[in-house]
Amino acid sequence: MSVTKIRLMTIAALGLAAIAAGGCTPLKSHQGYIIDVDLVNSVQIGVDNRASVLQTLGKPTFTSQFNQGDWYYISRDSRNFAYNNPKAKTQVTLRISFSPSGTVTSISKGGVEQVASINPWGKTTPTLGRHRGFFDELFGNIGTVGAIGGGQGGGDRDTP
Repeated sequence: MSVTKIRLMTIAALGLAAIAAGGCTPLKSHQGYIIDVDLVNSVQIGVDNRASVLQTLGKPTFTSQFNQGDWYYISRDSRNFAYNNPKAKTQVTLRISFSPSGTVTSISKGGVEQVASINPWGKTTPTLGRHRGFFDELFGNIGTVGAIGGGQGGGDRDTP
């Protein structure tokens, strides 16, 4: 083999190694709210209200669905390699609770320990009850149309 062919093969091998090493580079991402510590520390219990918190911190990531008194600001930094699922490295959950009159009653912070890790099982969710086969699903409702409510408007949204 000539010296030029050996050099060319060496350069090609180094190029392939560089491309392969690029696939192992960690990908970093940020999701959610960008927390400014000074702004968060400026919110005071008993002094601020919904309007002042909205003006200081901005719109929350989400609000409480049950008692309309909590706002949540969530920030997460994650990292993954190549095609793997991302793993949360850091997470800050800021919870601000309000009284019915709208003043701040409490401020709490949580971390990455609140991240729930689940392992899905197969393509179906196991449930209690009987197993229905393909034909049961396909033909199971034949003859049951109108059985509930006697066909007299049962289930209509407009009727009480």
